[in-house]
Amino acid sequence: MNFRKGKGREDPDINLIPFIDVLLVILIFLMVTTTYSKFTALQITLPIADAEKAMERPSEINVAVDGQGRYAINNVQVSFRDVAGLAEDLKSAVAGMGESKKDPVVIINAEASATHQTVINVLEAARLAGLAQITFAAQTSGKK
Repeated sequence: MNFRKGKGREDPDINLIPFIDVLLVILIFLMVTTTYSKFTALQITLPIADAEKAMERPSEINVAVDGQGRYAINNVQVSFRDVAGLAEDLKSAVAGMGESKKDPVVIINAEASATHQTVINVLEAARLAGLAQITFAAQTSGKK
């Protein structure tokens, strides 16, 4: 039943004023919360490498450990009594280098079949001898 015979239906429309108010509030919120960072460059002067000077290679002490628990310091086999004896052998190897070579690097060459304890003995002997720079030598398998 249509009681409004003479009137046509009104088309619904969207009221734009509250919609614009909400968008302005969101825009203000975004402008306030956005941080504008300024990128600054740090002005530094880098060192220049001089190609004429060659770096001095540090002195090395090579300690070889094989699978049977034998030790060799600089290709000279030493008898293992205990860790303190091995430390004395390392100290004598350092003393044999002379005064010009200070703080040598101990390079441990251990076979794959060497036990962990033999390598730990070398590490402990180096500590007792006062040698702080220690590294391990490795060999690649050659397979790619």
